Amino acid sequence: MRLIRRIPGVLFTIYAFLPFTAFLLLAFPLVVIASFFGKIRGGNFVYWLCQCWSDFVLFMLGIFHRNIQESPHDRNRQYVFVFNHISFLDIPILFKTIRGQHFRILGKAEMAKIPLFGYIYKNAVVMVERDNPKNRARSVKQLISVIRKGISIVVAPEGTFNMTDKPLKEFYDGAFKVAIETQTPVKPILILDAYDRMHHSSIFSLRPGRSRSVFLEEISVEGMTVNDIVSLREKVYKAMEEGLIRYRASWIK
Repeated sequence: MRLIRRIPGVLFTIYAFLPFTAFLLLAFPLVVIASFFGKIRGGNFVYWLCQCWSDFVLFMLGIFHRNIQESPHDRNRQYVFVFNHISFLDIPILFKTIRGQHFRILGKAEMAKIPLFGYIYKNAVVMVERDNPKNRARSVKQLISVIRKGISIVVAPEGTFNMTDKPLKEFYDGAFKVAIETQTPVKPILILDAYDRMHHSSIFSLRPGRSRSVFLEEISVEGMTVNDIVSLREKVYKAMEEGLIRYRASWIK
């Protein structure tokens, strides 16, 4: 009986790979061309392609997204965006969420090993090996370099999926170190419904439905030093935790 109940989810996931793969095949030669134009110009074009991919794939999956702005969001400013990591769908949802400004995402290095997708991925993110402290430090330097080129960054401070029944996992310091060193405000984003659209435990949990992202009030780092990293991290954590509880995120027990 349990196997029969899983059949619709399996069939829907198989269907989902069709638009996903079709767009990758169409985008691949454009990404190859963009790679010759450098990390900035070429990277900005790759991100535009990723936004088109997000629009197309989410529409084909029947996932309809809207943004909620608790605080006005200035697209002309640079930010260190931080978000809660809860689902395989977080990345396409982020591309749907952040519009009208250039940004780069800190992504897991292991994703670059996926055929075809991996090549596009390498040209679209700043990669990090989570279990390698030296590599994490190198990634922080890369993110600082990106900020100084006038581009925002996007980081999941939890590092990986939150597989607990708590609002958030413990945060790493990297995003907050970058924010303070570059004096760039932190802009927290809550991803509310990705957990219900595709649970992190299985790719066969994919379901159509609503998607919402919430822009919380930006947190200034003006005048902060490296001695304030912990207090900034705790302040952002508290704001995001309270927000997820306020919106009754479905994984919280």
